Amino acid sequence: MRAVVQRVSRAQVTVADEIAGAISRGFLVLLGVEEDDTQDDVIYLAAKIAGLRIFEDDGGKMNLALEDVGGAMLVVSQFTLLGDCRQGRRPSFVKAARPESAERLYRSFVAEIRGRGIEVATGRFQEQMDVELVNDGPVTLLVDSRKQF
Repeated sequence: MRAVVQRVSRAQVTVADEIAGAISRGFLVLLGVEEDDTQDDVIYLAAKIAGLRIFEDDGGKMNLALEDVGGAMLVVSQFTLLGDCRQGRRPSFVKAARPESAERLYRSFVAEIRGRGIEVATGRFQEQMDVELVNDGPVTLLVDSRKQF
């Protein structure tokens, strides 16, 4: 399971000219699910992202987590994060999970985050979405459950 985490001052996702989800201060998480991912990947990634200390404290040091600043999370499914660009010029998506499995794990990730008391907004799975954000910093991180050690 792979995620791009962006610290944002605001973000929203629109589907067919309708706002599907929006947050103010917090994280925009673009989430890709790999074919072999399991609930263990969900739990690891949810805990890792929810606990990231990437908000600045009074001293200007990245030392505060999402809950410390009362932030929210916008989670958007994005299978293209699993695109392999090593050969040719068209990405291969063979490692991306099938939609049924990916949606189940995506929803499980959202539930894990909500279970930690964090407000969560979402996009719509398997829909064409427009994502808008103001990246605060900018701060952008890659988190991958396959790269734990």
